[in-house]
Amino acid sequence: MAHKFFEDKVPHNGMTYEDFMAKWEQQISNLDKNKSSEQDAKLDEFKKLNLQRIRRVESKYKVSDELKEELGKIEEPQIWMVITENRCGDSAQNLPVIAKIAKENSEINFRIILRDSHPEIMDKYLTNGSRSIPKLVVFDEEGNELFQWGPRPKVLQDLFYKLKDEGIEKNKIYEQLHAWYPKHGAQEMEKEFLELIDKSLLEVNEKHKD
Repeated sequence: MAHKFFEDKVPHNGMTYEDFMAKWEQQISNLDKNKSSEQDAKLDEFKKLNLQRIRRVESKYKVSDELKEELGKIEEPQIWMVITENRCGDSAQNLPVIAKIAKENSEINFRIILRDSHPEIMDKYLTNGSRSIPKLVVFDEEGNELFQWGPRPKVLQDLFYKLKDEGIEKNKIYEQLHAWYPKHGAQEMEKEFLELIDKSLLEVNEKHKD
């Protein structure tokens, strides 16, 4: 049974990647430093840094032929809903990769919804009890959930937990995470998406047999 938010067309009416980026660019261009509190100014710097990160990933990442072939096997409509916010550093590294992957198949309707505007949805997709983003949830056209991904590749998520358990300062942890992304991020994401898509297609095929 589909979640009510799916029946209410919340994911369907979410932002496209292009709309999300356009609003982000506009927000950055309209910043008024004179009206910002110290906390707001710090948040604005995060948003500007993340915009630089996302544009860098966009310019460098290309979907592999292997993943393109797997994506080509998707023959029925899907909605890929990403929950995120533009101040999230992990999202800046991962979102453009997911968007490019989704763009490879016209059956995929890629939509973005904001975590802070939809806490009731975010709370259905917690990571170890936290509202970690980005979170991708994939549905078929009836609203059946096919798979989830996020907020980071598993290897990096395991490193995050390890460093946290060791008592490493939060800013030091994120320094290591962002140093890891350019070397391994897209490659690890592709491995995981290949597995997730393949598994979901097998399940769909089994359901059709029934």
